[in-house]
Amino acid sequence: MTIKNRSPEVHIDFLNRFDVEQAALDDKEILTAVETGLFMQGQGETAIEPRTHIRPRAGVDGHFNVLRGWIGGDIDSAGTKVVGDFVDNYRGGRPSEYGILTLFDPRNGAPKAIIDATGITEMRTGAMTAIGARYLAPPEPKVLGHVGARGTAYWNVRLLAHYFDFEEIRVHSRRPESRECFADRLESDLGRKVIATKDWKSCLQGADIMVEASRLRAPEPLFRTEWIRRGSLVIPYGTMSAVELSLTDVMDKIVMDDWGQAHGQFGALRDHVDQGLLTAKTLHAELSEIVAGKRPGREKENETILFWHRGLSLSDIALGHAILEKAKRLGLGRRIRFH
Repeated sequence: MTIKNRSPEVHIDFLNRFDVEQAALDDKEILTAVETGLFMQGQGETAIEPRTHIRPRAGVDGHFNVLRGWIGGDIDSAGTKVVGDFVDNYRGGRPSEYGILTLFDPRNGAPKAIIDATGITEMRTGAMTAIGARYLAPPEPKVLGHVGARGTAYWNVRLLAHYFDFEEIRVHSRRPESRECFADRLESDLGRKVIATKDWKSCLQGADIMVEASRLRAPEPLFRTEWIRRGSLVIPYGTMSAVELSLTDVMDKIVMDDWGQAHGQFGALRDHVDQGLLTAKTLHAELSEIVAGKRPGREKENETILFWHRGLSLSDIALGHAILEKAKRLGLGRRIRFH
């Protein structure tokens, strides 16, 4: 007689792009999910590994990012996200990034969910920008300057506008049709005037919050340190660096999302780390420490602060969990027998 091993059934929840869109998390839900992940990180209830990169072939301007982590508490999920970053995708009408997030039960390793992470990547990045600004921006910032119009750019501006009543929003990107379309979309969705500028300087110079989310093909110092106003918040996070080495010289505080992500192949402050201009000792804090109340954020009105975020698996997991729970309540997605 053969005795079969009757292990517990395992089911996977599958959410595609349309399920994620129908779940329709509002701004507050997105920000709450990501800030919850940051708080858990600050409390030591997470595990995170440095991201890795895969470059699949020569002659293609793109790579894959692989992010891994775990969050405890009510979220209690381990997760891995694989997301492609292919600069020329716009030529074929495709998003620059396609992503998949997988969630696992950290008690037994069983898979729990597979979720389209293209939208999650954009939303969680915008949330990180906005939450960083919430703790680090000057009081009542009036001018936002934002370089970059694709991928995460929309959610940067939208979620910053959730927190701040800007008198002026400026945006810029290399292609005129891209920046004009971006400005029009933001105006329609936010109900505020958005100015599409013709160059980096007119976009960034003198702004209270300066966000650099460009998509350069190679490092190039297009963001000039001399444009930074005393007391402003600077948030550069392009894959290829667009800043000068002198950037760190004018900062009173430098904050990261996670110091473990400082080393690697890409990043806005890649050379600053490699040349010892930014170290674990000169870093003021990780944002999670500030969110958890263990380190101060902005303390003085005239502090000039830099926030560099590389993108955390923890944000993907927290936001993916929130979308999954809402999708279940709404009856969205498919449940698939795995084991």
